[in-house]
Amino acid sequence: MKSFLLVLIAALSLGCAGGFWWVNHPLSLESDRIEVRIEQGATARSAAQTISNAGVKVNPKWLYWWFRLSASSRQIKAGDYEISQGVTPLDLLRKLIRGEEIQRSVTLLDGMSFRELRVALRKVEHLRPDSEGMSDSLVMEKLGRPKISPEGRFFPDTYNYAKGSSDLEVLLRAMKSMDQQLAAVWQQRAADLPLKTAEEALILASIVEKETGRSSERSMISGVFNNRLRKGMLLQTDPTVIFGLGAKFDGNLRKRDLKADTPWNTYTRAGLPPTAIALPGKGSLLAAVQPAKTKALYFVARGDGTSEFSATLEEHNRAVNKFQLRK
Repeated sequence: MKSFLLVLIAALSLGCAGGFWWVNHPLSLESDRIEVRIEQGATARSAAQTISNAGVKVNPKWLYWWFRLSASSRQIKAGDYEISQGVTPLDLLRKLIRGEEIQRSVTLLDGMSFRELRVALRKVEHLRPDSEGMSDSLVMEKLGRPKISPEGRFFPDTYNYAKGSSDLEVLLRAMKSMDQQLAAVWQQRAADLPLKTAEEALILASIVEKETGRSSERSMISGVFNNRLRKGMLLQTDPTVIFGLGAKFDGNLRKRDLKADTPWNTYTRAGLPPTAIALPGKGSLLAAVQPAKTKALYFVARGDGTSEFSATLEEHNRAVNKFQLRK
C-alpha cells in the first residue's frame, strides 16, 4: 500500500509532467452523460467510489488521492451531478467544489390561476412536493405572506432547480420575482392613472392577461378598463366572473352566471375585484400602468383573436351585432 501511495503521489504531484497530464486529460465514460449523486456527509473516498461505480472509468483510489492532494477534498458538496464526455479530473473536482448540480427547469405560464400552478408543480419531476396537502393560506404562510391571497403573486417565467429541491423554494423565487417586476412597472406608471396602489395594478394586469393573448391589444384593453374606472362604470369583464364561479364553471358562461353575485363578479360589483385572477406576464403588468390613450369604453371579440373597440354604447352594440350575433 505504501509503495502504491508513493507512486501515486509522485504521479499526481502538480510539479510532475505526468501528474499535470492526468488531471487535465479527459476521463473515459461508459456513456455520453452520467448522473451521479453525492450524498450528504460523503467523504472524498466514498465520493470517488460513487463516481467510479456510476460509470466513470477511473481507478477510485487515484481519484480519491487526487481529491486529497488538491487540498480541497473537504469542500466537495453533496448533490446530483452530470458528468459529460470530455471532463477531466480537474474539471470534475471544480464541479464538485462549486456544487454545480444538474439544473432542471419548470415554467410557470402567463394566465395560470394559483390552482393551475399548484397542479403543474405536482407534475414536475424531481421537485419535492412539500406543499402537497397544504391549504393555499398555509402555503402563503410558509412563504412569509400570511393572510395574503396567492392569486397573481408569482411571476410567470422559467425557473431552474436542483433535483430534490422543494416546490416551496420555486414558489418563493417566483413570488420574489413578481415583487420585483411589479415594483419596477409601478415606478413607470402613467401620471393620470386611476389606480392607487401597485396591488391594484397587479389585479388589473391579471384581468388584461385573461382578456387577450395578443400583446398588441393589451394597452388598449387596459385603456378601456382604466377609462371605466375613472368614470365609475362597472368593468363587466367575463374572466373575473369565471374566476368567481370557481369549480362551478363548466366552460360555458351563461346569462345567469353574470347575475350570480360573487366578490369577483364585475357585472354586479363596482371597481376592481378583491384579488388578482391569474398570473400576469410582464406585458400585462406594463399595460396595466401604461394604458393606451383612448376614448374607448367597450370592446368585443371579432372572432379572429382580435377585438373591436368602441367609444359609445351605440357603436358597441353595432359591433356586437356584427361580430357576435352576425347580424
